[in-house]
Amino acid sequence: MSPFAIGIVGFVAMFILIMVRMPVALAMLVVGSVGYAYFVDIGSFLKFLNATPYYLFANYTLSVIPLFVLMGNFAERSGLARDLFTLCGHLTGRIPGGLGISVIGACAVFGAICGSSLATTATFSRAALPEMRRRGYDRSFAGAIVAVGGVVDLLIPPSIILVIYAIIAEQNIVKLFQGALVPGILAVLLYCVVVRLMAGRRPLLAPVQSTTAEGESIFSSLSNVWPALAVILVVLGGIYVGLFTPTEAAGVGAVLMLIAGLVLRRLSSADFVDSLRNTATTSAMIFGVLLGAEIFNAFLALTQMPEQAAEFIGRLTISPYAIIAILMVFYIFLGAVMDELAMMLLTVPVIFPVIVGLDFGIPADEVGIWFGMLLLTVIGIGLIAPPMGLGVFVVTSITRDLSIVDVYRRVLPFVVADFLRLALLVAFPSLTLAVVRFLN
Repeated sequence: MSPFAIGIVGFVAMFILIMVRMPVALAMLVVGSVGYAYFVDIGSFLKFLNATPYYLFANYTLSVIPLFVLMGNFAERSGLARDLFTLCGHLTGRIPGGLGISVIGACAVFGAICGSSLATTATFSRAALPEMRRRGYDRSFAGAIVAVGGVVDLLIPPSIILVIYAIIAEQNIVKLFQGALVPGILAVLLYCVVVRLMAGRRPLLAPVQSTTAEGESIFSSLSNVWPALAVILVVLGGIYVGLFTPTEAAGVGAVLMLIAGLVLRRLSSADFVDSLRNTATTSAMIFGVLLGAEIFNAFLALTQMPEQAAEFIGRLTISPYAIIAILMVFYIFLGAVMDELAMMLLTVPVIFPVIVGLDFGIPADEVGIWFGMLLLTVIGIGLIAPPMGLGVFVVTSITRDLSIVDVYRRVLPFVVADFLRLALLVAFPSLTLAVVRFLN
């Protein structure tokens, strides 16, 4: 059997293990270990296994992950999500779909602190969904809005999944954060347009609120939120202007968010301990998957699958943009059966060398940034589209009386908006690269 065929067998075996509910990290570790040991003797494999975890986890860049996760946990425990939702509701509540638009806006702001799309979805399922239903929103429509609100966070710095892409594709994290700015804003705007159009066509889905917020209420909400907004400004502003590296910004953000929670007297000692515990659990999960991916990718390197795939696609006579379109379709179908982290870790090492080798008329380093935004867009589609839709699963698991089928039905217009956004980003790479070029 050829090395390439062995690589295909490894992929199939790993997918089978994932389908039977083996943890993704363990599935990649098992298949990668068996495959690597097949090509080399067991002694060489053990030496590789002895050194790899140290050199992987001693990487200074990886420290950005637990620090941003910790900042998000402090923000969640401080009740920031509810304050953001209240403030945005004051500003938009009187227009059709205004409360839904406020959820999208609050999710975007919270994503600039939290960094995790599913964590944002879970947080707003508890903070916003009950209030939306109390004000007469159709429950499945409200659930769909919360589910897509979490998707926005994939492209709002400091997105954890974007950091992981930067690590495995060896891209500049700062430039990726810069490149995500316009696509992230575009996602927010399109989702708000969908909410407004659906509420306008079917008013019973999202009744217009009959009262307006008083100036004092708005001021009170703003006074609760401004410390978090200041943290966002310091963290992202510091990264964009070059004052901080991403890791330094994450550390500063975590400390400032802790101080804000203590000053506002919203962060108890129990909340502090829970934040540390949740950070450790989440970081361990991510690092476990990274280790499994490292072993599996070492096995793939021995099969020469990435190089052969790049050579095969390089010999094709079709347009590079046609290849991008095919890959996007492939990722959409893959996202229907696999979570976003596993999908990225398994495919990027194989596909990324192919993409940067194609001629799109832009420099190779910009191709990496542009492709990252396309990849995160299709990952977002996978988070809300059936049959997988992890974001929808999170909402319906927290709110048990929601029908997952009904939520999927309400999510479909947002999926159409995602396809429109994807088409725009593919057709106009400058939407992604304009901020990068301006700041560099």
